[in-house]
Parts: sequence; structure tokens; C-alpha cells
Amino acid sequence: MSYKWLKWLILWIPTVAIGLWEYLRHTLLLPFISMDLGNLLAPVFVFAITLTLLRALFAKLENMQETLQRERIVKAAFEEREQLARELHDGISQSLFMLSVKLDKLERAKTAADAQLTTDQIRKTVRHVYDDVRQSIANLHDAPLRADMSWMQSIHHLTEEMAQTCGIRTKVEWEVQDGLFTPKQKVELLAIMREALMNVQKHAKAEHIHIRCESEFNPEVKQSLFRCLIVDDGIGAAPEKLFEKGKYGVKMMQERAEALGWSVTVQQRKPQGTTIEISGRSGSK
Repeated sequence: MSYKWLKWLILWIPTVAIGLWEYLRHTLLLPFISMDLGNLLAPVFVFAITLTLLRALFAKLENMQETLQRERIVKAAFEEREQLARELHDGISQSLFMLSVKLDKLERAKTAADAQLTTDQIRKTVRHVYDDVRQSIANLHDAPLRADMSWMQSIHHLTEEMAQTCGIRTKVEWEVQDGLFTPKQKVELLAIMREALMNVQKHAKAEHIHIRCESEFNPEVKQSLFRCLIVDDGIGAAPEKLFEKGKYGVKMMQERAEALGWSVTVQQRKPQGTTIEISGRSGSK
């Protein structure tokens, strides 16, 4: 029986049943059943009928919940595969292609100095691929939103990893309600933050990171706007260098953000440091 039919049956059957009972009681059963006993039996019949229908409805709802849960698990698995495929394509595959090009260049080297320079470049590319592979494996072992963690716990877990692996101290100021973002937005925002922190770890030589996220309701668009800042005190990098050939971190963050209608900007701070700003609309449109 469908969910729709159960709703209509719960509405109509008790009403029809009590009407039929009252009719039979007054026309046929009045000599056998007193008025007081009839009044007592009426709610008992309604309760029994309603309980029987509600049990079927609750069973249907439980089956629907189990189906939705299975669909969420399958969807999460596909999203993780999609994320891994994007990382492999945008980072590792390009690096391996560059490695192949440099190996060809090494074969054509005419002097020992050229060969040594190309060898150093190959070694640097290999280290870059190694770091990307390690990060991809870490993402598989530690999904952006772990099932046993809330979203805020996942963010703090991410900053604790930074402190343990490279000693960078991280301060988090989170002034955004947990229900402001959709589940997909939470996954993507955390992935962008992870990539930003990895870039700081690899290139910035920073000692401190400050993460601040805030939101406000915009009456014009009737939706909340958020802004998340990731500020470090490292050596910084010129914006044009972030988009050089072989640099994929900022591009990946921007592609993730643009898919949700967000924006990612990178600015140098004076006298040193870098600010990464993630901003856009939160919640479903």
C-alpha cells in the first residue's frame, strides 16, 4: 500500500467507522448494549482502527528512511570518487605529463649542466606528485565530513592535523550557524579549506594561521551571505605565481567554489602573509 493511500485511509476510515458504529448501535444494538457501554466502546474501536493503520504508516516511513539512508551513502561514495577523480586529473595527471616531458628533455640534454638542471626539475616534480598522492590517500582515509564527527569537529580535526604535521598554530573563529549550509556546501567548503591549508603548509613557511568565517542576511536577495578568511603570516606569493604552469592548488579551489556560485580570491598581505577569501551565498537557492 502506498504512502498516499495510507494517509487517506487514516483520515477517512476512523470517521466512517465511528459513524457506522453509531448507526448500528442506535438501530440494531440498542436493546443489547447500553448507552454508557456504547459510548465507552466507540473510542476503543477508533483507537484500534487508527493504531492498525498507523503501524502500517510507520513501517512505510521506516522503509523510506532506510532507503534514503542507503541513497545518501551511495551518493557520498560517488561524491568521494568524483573528488578523487578531479584531484587526479587536475593535479597528479598534469604533473606526470610534465614529468614525461622533462624526461624527454633530459635525453636531449647536451651538457652536464643542462642534464643536472633537468634532473633537479624532475626530482622537484616527483616530490610534488608524491605530496599530491599522499593528500589524495589522506582524503580517502579521512573523508571531508566523517560520519562520527560533526562539521565543527571536522574543522578542528583539520587544524589539529596542521599542528601535528608541521607545527603551524591555527586559530578558528566560527560565527556561522551549523544549519546555514547544505550538506554538499559543507563538504565543498571543507575541501576548499583543506586545499588552502595544504598550500600554506607546502609553500608559505608560516607559523600561524587565522581562520574566520562569518555570515549576514541580505534582504535584497533574501538569503544569507558568508565570508571565510584564511590568513597566514608566511612569505606570501605574487598572484601571478599562483597560476603559473604546474600550479593547481588555487585553480582547484576556484573550480570547486565556482560550481556552487562562490568565489575564491588570494591577496598578499603587508609586510608578509597571504589572505584567502571564500565568499558567496549559503543554503539552498
